[in-house]
Amino acid sequence: MRKNLILVLITTLTIGSICALVHYIRMDGFSFAWALNFLLMFCVLAFTETLKSQLTSSYYDEKGWERRGKIYEPLGINFFRKLLVWTGWEKLSKKSNPIEKNTSVLMNLHYQTKKSELGHVIILVIVLGFNVFVALKFGALKSLWLLILNILLNLYPIFLQRYNRPRIERAINLSRRR
Repeated sequence: MRKNLILVLITTLTIGSICALVHYIRMDGFSFAWALNFLLMFCVLAFTETLKSQLTSSYYDEKGWERRGKIYEPLGINFFRKLLVWTGWEKLSKKSNPIEKNTSVLMNLHYQTKKSELGHVIILVIVLGFNVFVALKFGALKSLWLLILNILLNLYPIFLQRYNRPRIERAINLSRRR
């Protein structure tokens, strides 16, 4: 009951924060797109941390067409990974989730990829809704920042989690054999 109440409170605060953002920042510019994405990242992180779901849905399973994540290479996932290293995000990420040859650590990393993907999917859908609204109200050109940042901050991180998860699963299987 308490967890549900907290989830409702987080959702209500998120909606209120988005309303304030819409009221104080013009929706057709870079600053709105940037602020919206990071506001949602903060709120969705709070939501997923409170939710504490096991994330056992078949959605997270590797699909045949993904070919162990190889489908993402032509889409530029390796460039995106280099971009994360260049911006310093990779170093921050490894500090909070260190990679070791320990099965339990690998299992936790596997779970974290699912949680991260869930968060980015939620944000992607919300920002896409704003993207469509801004495109219809102000024109497609004015919604370009929302689209670009949604791709960079949400779509590619989803690709990255789906790219990494099969590798982590192989590492877990190897670790279990030892």
